[in-house]
Amino acid sequence: MNSMKKNRKKMTLICLLCFSFLLTGCKIGNKEVIVSNTLNNRQVFRIGNVSCGLKEAKVYLVNYQNIYGTAYGLDLWQHDFGDSSLENYVKNITMQELAQVVCLDQLAKEKEMELSEEEKEKTAQAAEEYFASLTEDETAYMGVSESDIKEYYEHYALAQKVYHSLTKAVNEEVSDDEARVMEIMQIFVSDESRANEIASRLAQGEDFATLANNYNELGSIQVNISRDDLPAAVEEIAFQMENDEVSGKITVDGGFYFIKCLNKYNQELTEANKANIVDKREKEAFDDEYNGFVSSLSSNINEELWENLELETGSGMKTDTFFEVFNTYCGDM
Repeated sequence: MNSMKKNRKKMTLICLLCFSFLLTGCKIGNKEVIVSNTLNNRQVFRIGNVSCGLKEAKVYLVNYQNIYGTAYGLDLWQHDFGDSSLENYVKNITMQELAQVVCLDQLAKEKEMELSEEEKEKTAQAAEEYFASLTEDETAYMGVSESDIKEYYEHYALAQKVYHSLTKAVNEEVSDDEARVMEIMQIFVSDESRANEIASRLAQGEDFATLANNYNELGSIQVNISRDDLPAAVEEIAFQMENDEVSGKITVDGGFYFIKCLNKYNQELTEANKANIVDKREKEAFDDEYNGFVSSLSSNINEELWENLELETGSGMKTDTFFEVFNTYCGDM
């Protein structure tokens, strides 16, 4: 649920062009959402006893299409990439996020959690600002009033409040050693005779990089590594090495490694990795309770309505600040 904690960031052009795979179905936690014909034409899906309306879905959809549809100042919707990858990706992101909000709001009810009057006031202020930013075309497409936006912000705020309650006990202290990132060169070969050739040539003082270019079977030679990136036998040796030190032959399942340590401690990348480790801990803490709760809920989706819902990418649809405005007023909840 880290997406609910941080500001949305625009994806880079290169990432958007790499969408060669799509989500083929919606999952809530680890559970498939089944197709249903029992929902009306204003309901996108239902989980448990709560449904998500079309207007709320459109608010998320139009914001995500503009967040993810722009990179490096380019409007990607104006470029034909030959398929509907970007549109399908945006719709799947929208569905996944909304489904999680609905689930967390029901979990809040089970935990007897609700927004305080102060928190509701913050969502009202956010709704006022965001609604005032919308054009006539945008409000017509979404079909929303300011009170609708306030309701959607309350849904989102309550979900975030539950998320924080599930992750607040996570230990955010991460040692330098646990987060340490090294810079290395690596050689991997699957054949033992070739590994023995490399070992012999290294022993004679031949250049590691040259041998790597000639022998390495991996996609990269120079890489940054952190804990759990390499097989355990390789990691154990690598994280004890000094700068410019070269390992001997390291046997692993399927082959043999050789490592040269270029920088045993990259401080900048280590600090960044600390945040990644905390994020991972939070996800694990969140998933433990969330997935268990979701598994008890029935769920269905109005597939026909959702599949036929087209993105409006014309010049009148530019709003992308729904989450940004929320963070301005409610980011500290």
